[in-house]
Amino acid sequence: MAVKLRLKRIGAKKRPFYRIVAADSRSPRDGKVIEEIGYYNPISEPTEIKIDHELAQKWLSNGAIPTDTVRNLFKQQGIMQQFHESKMKKDK
Repeated sequence: MAVKLRLKRIGAKKRPFYRIVAADSRSPRDGKVIEEIGYYNPISEPTEIKIDHELAQKWLSNGAIPTDTVRNLFKQQGIMQQFHESKMKKDK
């Protein structure tokens, strides 16, 4: 089973709101999820992003693959930097 970290769209028409979730790559976009990691609200000014850093680190270390958009959100929050640093410490 390949796990992906991706966005699950909720919210009204023309008013998107996304949850960042860990889900099986074969499940539909708004289908069953394994765990919710955070949320992303692109409509609010400034853009609102809340991610549980520990859960994100756990899923990345377990081999979950983030989508391009989720990877960009993780970079904005500094999660990818932390993940790469922790990975480099383990290699030494």
